[in-house]
Amino acid sequence: MENFYKDNDRLKHQFSHPLFKEIVALREKNYTEHEEYDFAPADFDDAVECYDKTMEVFGEICGETIAVNAPGVDKQGPKCENGRVTYADGTQENHKVLTQASFYGMSLPRKYDGLNFPTVLSIMASEMVARADAGFENIWSLQDCAETINEFGDDELKAAMLPKISLGATCSMDLTEPDAGSDLQSAMLKATWDEEAQTWRLNGVKRFITNGDADIKLILARSEEGTSDARGLSLFVYDKQWGGVSVRRIEHKLGIHGSPTCELVFDNAPAKLIGSRRMGLIKYVMSLMNGARLGIGAQAVGISEAALHAAEKYASERRQFNQAIVEFPAVYEMLGVMRSKLDAARALLYETARFVDISKAYSEISKERSLEPEERQKYKAAQKNADMLTPVLKMMSSEYSNQITYDAIQVFGGSGVVEEFPVERLYRDARVTSIYEGTSQMQVVAAFKYVGNGELLAGMRKYVSAVDCPQTAARFEKMIADFEEGCNICAAGGSEFNTFHSRRLVEMAGHIVMSALLYSDKDLDERARTSFEHYMAMSEAWNAERLAYIKSFDEAAMARLKASIIK
Repeated sequence: MENFYKDNDRLKHQFSHPLFKEIVALREKNYTEHEEYDFAPADFDDAVECYDKTMEVFGEICGETIAVNAPGVDKQGPKCENGRVTYADGTQENHKVLTQASFYGMSLPRKYDGLNFPTVLSIMASEMVARADAGFENIWSLQDCAETINEFGDDELKAAMLPKISLGATCSMDLTEPDAGSDLQSAMLKATWDEEAQTWRLNGVKRFITNGDADIKLILARSEEGTSDARGLSLFVYDKQWGGVSVRRIEHKLGIHGSPTCELVFDNAPAKLIGSRRMGLIKYVMSLMNGARLGIGAQAVGISEAALHAAEKYASERRQFNQAIVEFPAVYEMLGVMRSKLDAARALLYETARFVDISKAYSEISKERSLEPEERQKYKAAQKNADMLTPVLKMMSSEYSNQITYDAIQVFGGSGVVEEFPVERLYRDARVTSIYEGTSQMQVVAAFKYVGNGELLAGMRKYVSAVDCPQTAARFEKMIADFEEGCNICAAGGSEFNTFHSRRLVEMAGHIVMSALLYSDKDLDERARTSFEHYMAMSEAWNAERLAYIKSFDEAAMARLKASIIK
């Protein structure tokens, strides 16, 4: 039987990370919830045993149900009739099985019927679902909208919405509009207060909404008359039972066919305000988007795992010239690159998730009491690291997912482009990961702030300080020196020149951080050691190439390129 948890020891390995014990203790309030809920863990070992058993069941559902349904879902897709969406048959079965197993609301508090699992676990679940069916992962992972309600909603709103989500109510985040994609501050869906009914009313159109006919919606809308910027936007919650929202159409997409991407019409739809007016984009959506980007990181890693798994199996079975094709250097080199990129992306994924866990835990504690100075320091450090690494993760993991699925098709050869094998679907599904929830170019903008203020460099130095091999440490120091040299050249060239080369600098930083994370796991087994050695060597070459380009492509060359493009 296929089990996507048991066949991937990299997942269970996350429980042994030095920070995980602290994360669980914070999440479980030093295990005091065991006094109120008899199914809550009594100590760390009890918690890990629970996580392990739960993920084993979850992994079986992913391998035996969701993955089996994926080809049929891809072909059938959802349909839209009379303003409502009907999921594909396989999607409905997936949702029913996970609901019956009580796997929704995984990270929600127990008082809202959730499992109270750390972010690391919900990300692990998302990775496994994405490996099975990336389109269904979009439906599954949008349960994280509940995190925003839990963090910013009042007690009445949380009590009304969160238990529904724990019981399987689907979610969507309704942000994008026809004229407001990456530029969300231009959103114009109108929110007006209905004094008679004592509710907000929403009117307008949203576009490209993932799982758009969901039961519970988070909606960015303009609540302040006469405004046109971010300060006029608020965040609202909507329950499908209230009526007033219809689906105009479903987009016909390249991939992730099981996930309905909708255009929505709001016609006097009732809604409730989350938090404070005017803070919708500035505070709440920024938090929501960071969570979504972490989820896309998990999706990208899951797709990559599926592609590598399929390619390795095919290469070991397919024979040409009297030998398995995996024995040809051209093929095993390709598989080695795929594996190294996957392991690097996964290392960054769970490192980021750990910082998110610590940050959220201290945020919750701060609502109950004042943090001690040491706690506040840990909180701020975790929050900064989560904010800094999330865009790097989202960009690097999604770009690698595209590259890994591309190479998987190449391993399959002609068979890779026919529907009989899964890699052509994985390739189509991977493409959007570097686009939605902020394109790779937008992730560079978010991450580059930490290049300019020196915090990314400080973070790299901290990771490299843990390298205990002098020769390897010297190699890391050379990469850091190259990064600094590139930063100095770009800063001296002025604002536009700096921005022009920003992606190269963020990628250089990403290569260093992911190499250092792989180094920390290099003694796990032969695969971990090989992935580190291979990724480190590639990173050195990639970073040298980027620095050479920065040096050679100066301001004059940039100006000529710009003049040739912009007429």
